[in-house]
Amino acid sequence: MRLLDLSDLPHRPIEAHGSHGFSVGAFGISADAHLIAVALVPGGTIGRHPAAGRQLLVVLTGEAEVSGAELTVRRIGPGQAAVWEPGEVHETRSPRGMTGMIVEGDLDIGAPGEQVDPGDV
Repeated sequence: MRLLDLSDLPHRPIEAHGSHGFSVGAFGISADAHLIAVALVPGGTIGRHPAAGRQLLVVLTGEAEVSGAELTVRRIGPGQAAVWEPGEVHETRSPRGMTGMIVEGDLDIGAPGEQVDPGDV
């Protein structure tokens, strides 16, 4: 077994699409999905851009203000997530800062638990 501390992953700043105060660190990449640790400083923004694949943003600490194609801004906090569909233009901001995880790729979001882990039978 290995333990990972997301804050210890090498992060790199991202400024594309007008982003600022935003950094990423990959901790898992496969042919079908990317698992990425993200951090937004207070006032940081992930600028509007299209999702390359289905994208799930899970907030671990802090809070995020997220919007999708409809431009409605929703606030999410720890234990909550936003899902964007492939090609959907979206944006994330964090007035107070946030750490989270993005999973992007060929995902079936909301699959019943028995499909993920059938348990002992």
